Amino acid sequence: MIKRNTGFSNLTAGYLFPEIARRRREYAASHPEAKIISLGIGNTTEPLSKHIAQAMSDYALGLATPEGYSGYGDEQGNTELRQRIAEVFYPNMADASEVFISDGAKCDIARIQTLFGRDVKVAVQDPAYPVYVDGSVVVGAAGANNGTGYEGITYLPCTEDNDFFPDLSKVEKDTLIYFCSPNNPTGATATREQLQKLVDFANANGCIIIYDAAYFAFIRDPSLPKTIFEIPGAKTCAIEVNSFSKPVGFTGVRLGWSIVPNELKFADGSSVNKDWNRVMTTLFNGASNIVQAGGLAALDEQGLKDMKEEVDYYLENGKLIKATLDGENFKKLGVQAYFTGNGPYVWAKFPGKKSWEVFDAILDKCHVVTTPGSGFGPAGESFIRFSSFGHRADIEEACTRLSKLEL
Repeated sequence: MIKRNTGFSNLTAGYLFPEIARRRREYAASHPEAKIISLGIGNTTEPLSKHIAQAMSDYALGLATPEGYSGYGDEQGNTELRQRIAEVFYPNMADASEVFISDGAKCDIARIQTLFGRDVKVAVQDPAYPVYVDGSVVVGAAGANNGTGYEGITYLPCTEDNDFFPDLSKVEKDTLIYFCSPNNPTGATATREQLQKLVDFANANGCIIIYDAAYFAFIRDPSLPKTIFEIPGAKTCAIEVNSFSKPVGFTGVRLGWSIVPNELKFADGSSVNKDWNRVMTTLFNGASNIVQAGGLAALDEQGLKDMKEEVDYYLENGKLIKATLDGENFKKLGVQAYFTGNGPYVWAKFPGKKSWEVFDAILDKCHVVTTPGSGFGPAGESFIRFSSFGHRADIEEACTRLSKLEL
């Protein structure tokens, strides 16, 4: 018999978000009268911009005509869309040859493991989005979980004590560093000085940064970088992964991109860009032509206006959640909530409590779904992530319920 990939046997019981969904289903089944509100998974809730939806609709209808029909497109993405992404988000920082269109940032992060194989050393922010770690385990770049984390993964605690920026001295030479800003789950957004420190460290130590910028559109502070490529030296040490999911509501539509600089090299001097091109043309068949038409619409004048309005809506939700967690009831519980106003998540510490314990209590007493911080890594224990993605009325109702929480 063929042996199982040991990476799967090394994974812990279940991926975080399906576990949350399972607990929600079980609770709903036993409490059918409860109106459950989700502040958990970062799933967008507001309708697509009519401008963007119209562009996809027009393209789809065009497929029914001889002149509008299209078959396979370039696996790397629509040329016009690649150019537009470079012009809008990376002026004088990247060109179209460095832009690769995909079906989303999470998919890119999983595929990117094929560039480095099982022998690469991996470091992640702690807490961090689970796919960085789980993807590394599946390909064999990390071993079993020893109770404090997976073997072979260097965890870089990002806590209130270090202003949510890791101690890079723990990172070995020639390590793949996963870094997310604005961060999921903490919401922390790295400053220009912090990112310069990260880039300088990577270049000096032969490291490559996988920079997850999926929440870049939420940054409202003009002093904060929206891309790693605003930082001098980044093009020789970083890959950026990004997405249309959160800025324009494409979580179910699926469209993302990666930036792989032509200057980025492996140890033997070979091109990372060329290998990534091979991955995208061999293991991927291109994003939907219809969806890419929507991506183009999102990047014209009206689309960018719609994007800002959608993100502003969710940021206002975040302010409401933060104000609730700063209320007297939570002060009595000793809760400390963190929200920068530059990301969609509120990160709250419940001292002396286990994350899943708080998750269950909030679900049971408030009928509100959250995300337990421990699911993002050891440093997330005692924290809860509150998502600002939701209808305003639901956010307001959830805040009313949370304000009465007793633990």
